[in-house]
Amino acid sequence: MLEKLDMSKKLGKPEYADQVKGAQSRLRKLELRMYRKKIPVLCVFEGWDAAGKGGAIKRLTEMLDPRGFSVSSYAAPQGEDKTHHYLWRFWRQLPRTGHLSIFDRSYYGRVLVERVEHFATDPEWQRAYQEINEFESHHAAFGMVICKFWLHITPEEQLRRFRSRELDPFRQYKLTEEDWRNRAKIPEYTSAVEDMLVRTSTPHAPWTVIEANDKYYARAKIVETVVEFIENRLN
Repeated sequence: MLEKLDMSKKLGKPEYADQVKGAQSRLRKLELRMYRKKIPVLCVFEGWDAAGKGGAIKRLTEMLDPRGFSVSSYAAPQGEDKTHHYLWRFWRQLPRTGHLSIFDRSYYGRVLVERVEHFATDPEWQRAYQEINEFESHHAAFGMVICKFWLHITPEEQLRRFRSRELDPFRQYKLTEEDWRNRAKIPEYTSAVEDMLVRTSTPHAPWTVIEANDKYYARAKIVETVVEFIENRLN
């Protein structure tokens, strides 16, 4: 599936500026309509290391009223989170009616990093597909709009971004030993991603795969997709 993507897609800077500003303006208006109609919206961001999730989230929220959205970033569970079912910590951050919640990484870690790194047993991550589908189904039935993004970049582009971060003193903190370890397991992660996309893309919570080699193209497509999902729900 991922091999068939057209990774050459790109936008010029002027075209990008027009598209993203137009989509951001529409999203700002939708934020008020969401609030009045009491519609919750969840945006889930997954993707390769250095794929541009942070930059995309920044553009998605740039023009929004900060009272109407929240961003939650997730790493490995610690403390109390480890004593509950893995979905427990995500339940607590789901959007209330009329608000937008953004997950930077998510419960899909169960079938990605926890699968590849053997943090979860085979039966645990294998049953997670059904658990996650049911979890999302419950919230979709409640009226929640669920947008899920996988930001895809090629190994060559990822290496270029890693090297760029290495040389930039202001961005070196973004590059960790874990990023290099993950890169060494690209075949295993690719298999896990393919399974995730096939087994958890549903009519009420479909995956949108973003060709993210070009950051301008990726950011514009993400904002426009969120706008489209919300407009479809409101209409």
